[in-house]
Amino acid sequence: MYLLGYDCGTSSIKATVLDAQDGNVVASVVLPEKEMSIIAARPGLAEQAPQMWWDNLKAATGKVLADSNVNPADIKAIGISYQMHGLVLVDKDKNVLRPSIIWCDSRAVEIGDRAFEQIGQRKCLEHLLNSPGNFTASKLKWVKDNEPDIYKKVYKAMLPGDYIAMKLTDKIATTPSGLSEGILWDFKQQQLADIVLHNYGIDNDLIPEIVQTFSVQGELTKQATEELGLAAGTPVAYRAGDQPNNALSLNVLDPGEIAATAGTSGVVYGIGDKPNYDSKSRVNTVAHVNYTKDNPRFGVLLCINGTGALNSWLKHTVAGGLDYPQMNETASKVPVGSDGLTILPFGNGAERTLENNDIGATFHNLKFNTHDKAHLLRAGQEGIVFALNYGLDIMKNIGVEIKTVKAGDANMFLSPLFREAFATITGAAVELYNTDGSVGAARGAGIGAGIYKDCKDAFEGLKCTSRIEPNEKLKSDYSRAYNNWLDVLKTQIGVER
Repeated sequence: MYLLGYDCGTSSIKATVLDAQDGNVVASVVLPEKEMSIIAARPGLAEQAPQMWWDNLKAATGKVLADSNVNPADIKAIGISYQMHGLVLVDKDKNVLRPSIIWCDSRAVEIGDRAFEQIGQRKCLEHLLNSPGNFTASKLKWVKDNEPDIYKKVYKAMLPGDYIAMKLTDKIATTPSGLSEGILWDFKQQQLADIVLHNYGIDNDLIPEIVQTFSVQGELTKQATEELGLAAGTPVAYRAGDQPNNALSLNVLDPGEIAATAGTSGVVYGIGDKPNYDSKSRVNTVAHVNYTKDNPRFGVLLCINGTGALNSWLKHTVAGGLDYPQMNETASKVPVGSDGLTILPFGNGAERTLENNDIGATFHNLKFNTHDKAHLLRAGQEGIVFALNYGLDIMKNIGVEIKTVKAGDANMFLSPLFREAFATITGAAVELYNTDGSVGAARGAGIGAGIYKDCKDAFEGLKCTSRIEPNEKLKSDYSRAYNNWLDVLKTQIGVER
């Protein structure tokens, strides 16, 4: 008996076949080989074609089935993880009306800021645990205001994962966790956030039917079966945004547990049982995958947009043909602090930790006679770690305790330099596990379909591959480097935050 998990990200689609009995990965595939493109007509905009996601998902499914040599009839459930905060619009025939406005698009910042004031900051925070900000609801309002001809044709507004589920099952639905990431869930009323929809003049009918995160949400249609090579009637039994799903993949479900990831964006995600929020919405509280009215679980999400995005930019622009392991080795030859070179990694849209300001990525104190490629590569990794630590300080101020951080043994956590810098500057031990988003989605499908009797049963195969403790010998060096970075940031943004 097997489970199929999809991780539908910004750069790629990953598909994994998991043995449901022993929790081991049978096969895993990432496509395309080159990162999926982002449409950026001008600075601050970021769009992708949903059809591109579906085409790559189809290709990934075909390859993972071939690699696993599993009979499609033996795959008993499908789970979906997806890039958060995006907007997909379809008409009554389920045709996509425009490219998806994705998570790192900044066009709706002012719309969200106005709604925050008009609804009332206190009311927003008490009901939504966030400002409407630059999230999905505000992006829908942007389309209403700027593309009225398209808006008139909208039948449903979906998240990226809702679109993938629609393509699989022909059903349009979403979850409380998904609605909360779009700032469309009222935690106080336990329902759709009418206060946001009414302010934006958006009809409630545009929002999909609500289903539970862990549940049979539909079955593969005949058309999906033909396109994917899977068995008809296979249930889709789980969907979640990439960061709540990353936490699930690490078995981070209860208060005090912390998950992290550093792919295109960098995220630290802490679980609590109380509806805490940051008064400036610099970190965001969402409904976790196991959130229920009677047993609430909240995820406090810290996001830095430009983590792996910066490292990828350095690879293609500066590294001169080095692959990522070679970049890590080159960067490690430079001392902590990169001999005074500082990089602010905020070049991938408006940053929540900077109150939705888009200050761009900047290099400071670059000296031609001192700094070389190795310095740039190290300063990039240090800048990412320091930006995450800056956000962690905000999380600590609203009661999130950081002692041990769990992460998948993937992306930037593959870098020994990054792991050491993160553990040392945050003071938290880092535990790495043999999992990723697609594996988490597969396990989630097993829970949703009732294949696992409980979460403990679902995570039998999860293993810690390594544990990184803070390097006490380098603690003072990292503290000096961080304080230097922080001074540069404060100067750049003009105010102390």
